[in-house]
Amino acid sequence: MSLPPSLPPAAAVAWPDASRHAAFNAWLAPIASAQQLLPASLRPASADASFRRYLRLDAQDGSSRIVMDAPPDKEDCRPFVHVQGLMQAAGLPVPQIHAWDEAHGFMLLSDLGAQTAIERLDSSNPAAAHAWYLRAVDLLIDWQRASRPGVLPPYDDALLRRELQLFPDWYIARHRQVSLNDAQQATLAKAFDTIVAQNLAAPSVYVHRDFMMRNLMVRADGGLGVLDFQDAVFGPVTYDIASLMRDAFISWEEDFVIDITVRYWEKARKAGILGANSASGWGADFGEFYRAVDWMALQRHLKVAGIFARLTLRDGKPKYLADAPRFIAYIRQTASRYRELSPLLRLVDELEGTQAAMGYAFGRV
Repeated sequence: MSLPPSLPPAAAVAWPDASRHAAFNAWLAPIASAQQLLPASLRPASADASFRRYLRLDAQDGSSRIVMDAPPDKEDCRPFVHVQGLMQAAGLPVPQIHAWDEAHGFMLLSDLGAQTAIERLDSSNPAAAHAWYLRAVDLLIDWQRASRPGVLPPYDDALLRRELQLFPDWYIARHRQVSLNDAQQATLAKAFDTIVAQNLAAPSVYVHRDFMMRNLMVRADGGLGVLDFQDAVFGPVTYDIASLMRDAFISWEEDFVIDITVRYWEKARKAGILGANSASGWGADFGEFYRAVDWMALQRHLKVAGIFARLTLRDGKPKYLADAPRFIAYIRQTASRYRELSPLLRLVDELEGTQAAMGYAFGRV
């Protein structure tokens, strides 16, 4: 749910069918009257990687609102509502829910702003980005401090493996059009076993699951607001900091990544999130914690490479696969650090040395 700057009111809002358009108008009319909204100002705000899209409309007082359009046969809004309540209770700035038509999948939300935090960043100028990342870290600590078991779905062995399987199913088989031989399949299976075991050793907290600068909005007061939280789970404490610092859409030099990660680690220690007496010992040893973040990031990179391939090949959204080289670079960087991942590194190099048979114009991905 990343909302770029507002498009002009003249931008048309297309509807997949007349019945959904009619249902939307019937839902919006009484709300617009009660809240003094201006229906004629409705325009696209953004679409995301799911089947949801977001529209923006103005109010008579000059403020604006966001409409979530989530077809109920494709999207379930209940997790969004549930996690919104958890984040709000934890003190995080999240969109307020003003109205919700659960049957039709329409929701009226407060507008946190028109600019994502990533739009304020320049990868060649980490000094200017530093303060933004510290704000993001503070939000993450507040979110994790509120964690309780049994509230969100578990980020367990089964889910970690389902996500990892996206890499062979979509990136290798469908995008690269490569059939792995028995030895290569065994290499991948062993790597996945090791990755999952490492990740499940981490203490469990609330996990946003896509905590990155593209999903943080710059608010009018200069703070950050949190979006795209509907897939939250209860799982490895390493996940969200890995997501933040090894971003899908912007990359930083290692010294900057370490600088922010160690600042997060110190705050997490003081907040009791890591636990100095945990089996990992991460609360006492930053080196061990950073290694664990590496392993968690590797799981995410493999997953996202598969997701980006699926978004292109299944959902017709080619812009995502254009960022796949960033993830392959992350995978190679991490695999090169650990001896037990050397076979995975060789496999990735074999795959990337294979000329893709498909005609997508993304360069060498």
